[in-house]
Amino acid sequence: MADVLDRPTPDSPAPARRRPPTIGLGYAIFASRWLQAPLYFGLIVAQAIYVWQFMKELWHLTEGVFAGHHGVDESDIMLSVLGLVDVVMISNLLIMVIIGGYETFVSRLQVQGHPDEPEWLSHVNANVLKTKLAMSIIGISSIHLLRTFIDSERFTGEQMMWQTIIHLAFVFSALALAWIDRLSLTAHQRAANARLGDEAPASH
Repeated sequence: MADVLDRPTPDSPAPARRRPPTIGLGYAIFASRWLQAPLYFGLIVAQAIYVWQFMKELWHLTEGVFAGHHGVDESDIMLSVLGLVDVVMISNLLIMVIIGGYETFVSRLQVQGHPDEPEWLSHVNANVLKTKLAMSIIGISSIHLLRTFIDSERFTGEQMMWQTIIHLAFVFSALALAWIDRLSLTAHQRAANARLGDEAPASH
C-alpha cells in the first residue's frame, strides 16, 4: 500500500533533475574561446597596416615610372610589382586566418546566403584551414624566391641555395598535411566528397 501511495501520479510534477556539479566549469571553459577574439581583431589591424604598406609601394612605383626618375628599368618595375603581389598574398593569408580561424575556433559568422560569402567557408575546419594556409605560404615563398632570382646580383650562391631548400621544405610540408588530411577522412566522408565531385560537372 505504501508503494502505491509513493508512486507519482500523472498529475504530480516531475522531479527536478539535478545538474551535474561540473556543468558550470564546462560552460566557463567553453566561454574561454572568446579570449581569442582580440587576437583576430589584432590581425585586422595588421591587415590595415598591409593596406597602408601596399599604397606606399604603389605610390613609389608610380612616382618612379611617371616622374621620369633615371635608373628605373624593367627589372626594377618587376621587383616592385612582385613586392605588391607579395603584400596581397600575405593579406590573403591574413583574411583566411581571421575568417577561418574565427569561424572554426570562436563563433559562427552567420553569413550563410550572403552573396559575398567565401566558397571555402562552407566546409572550413581545422584540417582544411591548415592546408590552405600551407598553400598560401608556398605562394608567398615562391614570390620571394622569384625576386631573389631576378635580383640575383645581390645574393650569393649559398643564399639562393638555402632559399630554394626552404621553399622545397614548405612544399613537402604542404604535401604531408594534405596527405594526412586525406588519411583522416572516413569512408563516409570520402563517399560524400566523391558525390560532390560527380555533381559538380553535372551542374555545369
